[in-house]
Amino acid sequence: MDYMSAKEAAEKWGVSQQQVVSLCMEGKIDNLKKVGNVWLIPADAENPVNSKCICQRDKSKNKIKPFLKWAGGKGQLLGEIEKYYPFKNGKINKYAEPFVGGGAVLFDILSKYDLESAYISDINAELINTYRVIRDNIDELIETLIIMQSEFTSMDKERRKAYYLLKRERFNNLKVNSDENTNAEKAALVIFLNRTCFNGLYRVNKKGLFNVPMGSYENPMICDERNLRAVAERLKNVIIVCGDYKESADFIDERTFVYFDPPYRPITDTASFTAYTENVFDDAKQVELANFIEKLAKKAQGLQLVT
Repeated sequence: MDYMSAKEAAEKWGVSQQQVVSLCMEGKIDNLKKVGNVWLIPADAENPVNSKCICQRDKSKNKIKPFLKWAGGKGQLLGEIEKYYPFKNGKINKYAEPFVGGGAVLFDILSKYDLESAYISDINAELINTYRVIRDNIDELIETLIIMQSEFTSMDKERRKAYYLLKRERFNNLKVNSDENTNAEKAALVIFLNRTCFNGLYRVNKKGLFNVPMGSYENPMICDERNLRAVAERLKNVIIVCGDYKESADFIDERTFVYFDPPYRPITDTASFTAYTENVFDDAKQVELANFIEKLAKKAQGLQLVT
């Protein structure tokens, strides 16, 4: 018997992949097979639900938004930041964001402009892995997230808490012991934990282990399929680097608009959240960054910088 993937079935039936996976999980499609987290559907299977009852997939290009909540995100400041966008003059056609985080500015720019190229980086390996998986392996990521969402939202509060702690433990284990074969699972766990943890924080202890407790969301959106697919499409030509901001120097030139948004320096030892990774961006590193920016400005006269 020939089989098709959930994505192929979605395209054939004119529905979303999430709806197809939901039908599989509910047992509404006969003769299914499941390999790992991937559903295999008989190639001759028909849509078991009247298509009039299912919303058609929206194929239009929508404005993309961050797929993670991120402390210090600039979503509410985009109206001010966009005043500095220089792309309309045609001379600036590249973009670099060496501390990408949740990517609010990145996604705003990618929604509005077709650039020659873009570069993003961060030292948070799990964050960068998630960006790469969305770009390179979106189907497996979405299937895994759909399962997590279905399982989690069907539980009562106590079972949700136990489920959350199991996923947090699994994520921390993968942080320490994972290989490339588990990258998609690890990315799905990043999104799941971010959407269900307290205040959407990404915080780690000195050992680098994620330690945020579960939040109290009644019906969290764990898999926003439409946005994730739109993000995947816009990231296709983006260079994604896990590394120090200095590595961006080879990409940046006089045609590049650069946005720096480094970790903040807390006013006191106990003020504010700054632990995105186990590494601290202290005063010495702030000075080092300022010197780096000055060198860039000398390297490329007219370089557009927002700090």
